[in-house]
Amino acid sequence: MVAIPSGFSPQEYLALEHDNAIRHEYRRGLVYAMAGGSDNHSRISINLLTEINLHLRGGDCQFFSGDVKVNYAADFFYYPDAFVTCDPRDLGDRYVKRYPKLIVEVLSPSTEEFDRGGKFKDYQHLASLEEYVLIDQDEQRVECWRRRCPREAAPTPQDGWYSVVYQVEDTVVLESIGLAIAMADLYRGVILPVA
Repeated sequence: MVAIPSGFSPQEYLALEHDNAIRHEYRRGLVYAMAGGSDNHSRISINLLTEINLHLRGGDCQFFSGDVKVNYAADFFYYPDAFVTCDPRDLGDRYVKRYPKLIVEVLSPSTEEFDRGGKFKDYQHLASLEEYVLIDQDEQRVECWRRRCPREAAPTPQDGWYSVVYQVEDTVVLESIGLAIAMADLYRGVILPVA
């Protein structure tokens, strides 16, 4: 990720983003242009969003793809590959959501380190977040990070998280929304590299 030179306030970033065809993420005053994705990245995202759509239809929760921002205070505005919010407070802004319970990132070689490190640490500030999911696009592997503390407690970044890893023959369970997805369905149409 390469930052655009100069510091931006959150308001300046939102003005830039509103009038720009290229998406950018914001982190503590720096603005980063979003890289394009691969065919595997796109296919996995479509498969996941299809499963979430079928599961959530008719309910109070909303799901979003990489076109809507997740925000925490003045710290960051990110475009997750997919996320779900069930909080009515998120109905007030069509472009920014602040109370996701599930966030999913499909890993790319250029963003994997940040998705696993700094971005995950940032997302942990979201008190509503129950589950953070990392999907590998080069092998059938899904890592679900879940918060240890009770939902009714106000979590802090120091609260423990634990991970569950799903592989080839497994069924991926997204506990935060009560959805089980067969690995074969998640990776349908994906051409994996030959080892």
